[in-house]
Amino acid sequence: MTQEECRNLDELIGTLLKYHPEAHVELVEKAYHFAEKAHEGQLRKSGEPYFTHPLTVASILAKLMLDAPTIAAGLLHDTVEDCDDVTIERIEKEFGQEVALLVDGVTKLRRLDFSSRVEQQAESIRKMILAMSKDIRVVLIKLADRTHNMRTLKSQPPESQKRIAQETLDIYAPLAHRLGVYKIKQELEDLCLRYLDPEGYQNLITKVGMKRAEREANIRAVINTLSEKLKEMHIHYEIDGRPKHFYSIYRKMVLQHKPFEQIFDLIAIRVLVDTVQDCYAVLGVVHTLWKQIPNRFKDYISMPKPNMYQSLHTTVVGEKGMPFEVQIRTYEMHRIAEYGIAAHWRYKEGKQVADSLDNKLYWLRQILDWQNDTRDSEEFIKSLKVDLFSDEIFVFTPKGEIIDLPRGATPIDFAYRIHSAVGNKCVGAKVNGRIVTLDTPLNTGDFVEIITQQNSKGPSRDWLKIVKTSQAKAKIRQFYKKELKEENIANGKQMLDYEARRQALSLPMLLKPEYVEPILHKFSFADVDDLYAAVGCGGVAAAQVVTRLREEQKNHEKPLVPVMPRVQADPVHTRPSSSAKDDMGIKIAGLPGCQVHFAKCCTPLPGDEIVGYITRGRGVTIHAKDCVNVNQSHDPNRWVEAEWSETVNSYYNGSIQILAQDRHNLLADLMSYLSAQKVTVCALNARVNNTNHTCTIELTLQVANKQELEWIIKQIAKRQDTIEIFRV
Repeated sequence: MTQEECRNLDELIGTLLKYHPEAHVELVEKAYHFAEKAHEGQLRKSGEPYFTHPLTVASILAKLMLDAPTIAAGLLHDTVEDCDDVTIERIEKEFGQEVALLVDGVTKLRRLDFSSRVEQQAESIRKMILAMSKDIRVVLIKLADRTHNMRTLKSQPPESQKRIAQETLDIYAPLAHRLGVYKIKQELEDLCLRYLDPEGYQNLITKVGMKRAEREANIRAVINTLSEKLKEMHIHYEIDGRPKHFYSIYRKMVLQHKPFEQIFDLIAIRVLVDTVQDCYAVLGVVHTLWKQIPNRFKDYISMPKPNMYQSLHTTVVGEKGMPFEVQIRTYEMHRIAEYGIAAHWRYKEGKQVADSLDNKLYWLRQILDWQNDTRDSEEFIKSLKVDLFSDEIFVFTPKGEIIDLPRGATPIDFAYRIHSAVGNKCVGAKVNGRIVTLDTPLNTGDFVEIITQQNSKGPSRDWLKIVKTSQAKAKIRQFYKKELKEENIANGKQMLDYEARRQALSLPMLLKPEYVEPILHKFSFADVDDLYAAVGCGGVAAAQVVTRLREEQKNHEKPLVPVMPRVQADPVHTRPSSSAKDDMGIKIAGLPGCQVHFAKCCTPLPGDEIVGYITRGRGVTIHAKDCVNVNQSHDPNRWVEAEWSETVNSYYNGSIQILAQDRHNLLADLMSYLSAQKVTVCALNARVNNTNHTCTIELTLQVANKQELEWIIKQIAKRQDTIEIFRV
C-alpha cells in the first residue's frame, strides 16, 4: 500500500474513532482493501481512479458520524454493480448480512429488465424506498453517493449534467430535507443550480460577492451587540453568522419574482445555547434589541418539523435598515439540524436502538403504503416528487393533536391521514367550527373535524382529482379495487382492447399465456383478472401493459433464417436505383409476375413472415402473417402463400413510434441524428402532451429489411430523450 493510500485509510479510520472509539475498525479496513482491489484498473469519466468515488462516499458518511457497517457499505456500494466477479452473496460471505443488505439496497436494477429509462429510474428508486423501510442507512449511503457524483458532474456531457441535476433536485435533495440532513440538502441544491441555470448561478455568485465586505461588517456588529447582552445575562452561548445558500436566494427570486436588490435577508445569525429555556431568553433579547418584522417568527421548538428539525426563527431589522434572520437552538437541536436522521443512529452492544424514530418517519410509511398500490412508473415518480417536495402545514384534530400535511391538502387528505375508515365514511368537514366543502385547502393552525356517516357508500372517484397526498389516493383506489373489482375488470379489459387497437394490434393475440405470465410476475398479479382490475382502477397504464405484451410476443416469435443485416455498426450504404423489380422482391405461389403492393395496416419488411391477399383489379396485397386483418378476413379463399425473394434489392417503408421527453429542438436533433446515420425519413407526425411534458413522434423510414429497422430502433432507444420506442 502506497503512502497516499495509507493516509486515506488512516484519515477515514481517524474520523470514525473520534465519535465512535469502540467501532469495528477491522471491518472498514477489510472493505477498503476489498473495494480498492475490485475497482483496480477502472477509471471515472474524469480520468481519476474509480476507487476515489467509494472512498469519498465513505468519508462523507464518516463526517455524518455513521457506524462502521455503514462506512464499509459505502466503500463497497458500487462493487456489485460495476465489478463482474462481485455478487451480493460474496459480499454477505465476506462482510456479513448487515453490510450485504445495505449494499443491495443502493445497487441499481439492471436496465435490461426495463423498456425505458423512466421505468428503470422509478423501479430503482422504489427498490431503495423498500430498503429504507428495513434500514434507513440505505438512503444515507445513496445521498453520500449522489453528493460526490454532483461534485464531479463537470466530467459528464451537458445533456447528462442537466438530467442528473434535475433528478437530484426532484428526488435526492427533498429526501435529504425529509431526513433533516441539511448539510447535504443545501450542497445538493447549490450544485444542481450550477448545472440547471449556469448563467443565473454565476450572476448570483457575482452579486453576492460584490457587497460581501459590507455584509461581513454588519454581521460582526450584530454579533458584538448580542454577545454583550448575553454575557450580562450569564447565558452560555455560541454565535456565528452565515450567508444563505445560493439556491435559497435563487428560489426566492424566482418564486416571488423579486430582483436580487430586493432580497434583504441574505444573512442569518445562529445562536447555540444549552437549554430550551435559554432559547426563549435569547429570543426576548433579540426582540428587545431590534424591531421584529411581522409574520416572520416561527417556533419549530414547540412544533417541530416532521424531519425532527427544531429551532426558533425570527427576522428583525438592524442598523441602516438591514433585515437579518436569527436562528436560536440548543446544541443538540443543532446536531440534529445538521445531520438529521443520522444523528439518531446509534448502536449499543450490536443492537439497533432506532425504534424511537418510528413516529418521526411516518412519511416513509406513507410512501410504502401507496407504492405497493402504484405500479405505473410515471405515476410513482410523480407522486414521490409531490410527497417529498411539498411544503408542510400543521393542523389540529378536535382533541388538539398535531397533524402534518403537504401544502394544499384538503379535509379528505386529513380524514385518510387519521384512518382509512374515517376517509371512506367521510361525508363532510368542519374547519374552525364552520362547515366547508371537501375541496377546501387547509392552512396551518386550522382545527379540522370530519363528519362521517356509517351507511356512506364510500369515497367518490372525483376525490382522486381533489386530494393532494399519495396516501389518500392509494386508499381511495384500494376501496374501489376491493369493492368494485368486477367493474374494474370490465373497464380494464375495455381499456386494454382500445389501446391494442390504437397500436394496430389484436388483444386476444397478445393474451397468450406465454406472453402474459412474465407481466403477471413483474407486477405480482395472481391472474389476468388482477391485471384487468389494476388497469381499470388506474394502478397501471394500459399503454405500458400493451407495449410489454408486444415485446413478449416478439421474444416468442419463430427465429428467422439467419440473414446478415444490411446495416452494421455504421449504417452507411448505397441506395439502389429506381429501377427496382416490379414484383418488389416478392414471390407469389402460383402467380409469377403478378402486380403486388404492401398493406398499410402492417407495412411488412423483408424478414417478416408474409402472406398475400388477392384483390380485384389490383393484384396481390402483402400482409405480415401476424397482422390483425389476416385473422379477421371474411374470405379465406383469397389468401395465397407468399415469401421474399432470395436476393431482395429494394427499399421499403417501415414505421416506428417514439415516446420522448419533450424539449426545445427535440425534432431537429432527431432528424439531424437520422441524417447522420444515412436514414431516409419519408413521413413524420408529432404531437406534444403538455400534461406530462412528453412528445409522441411517428416516423416512416426507408429501410432495406426488418433487421435494419430493428437496428435503428435500438440506436434511437439509447438516446437520453427516448422513453419508449416500438415498430408500428
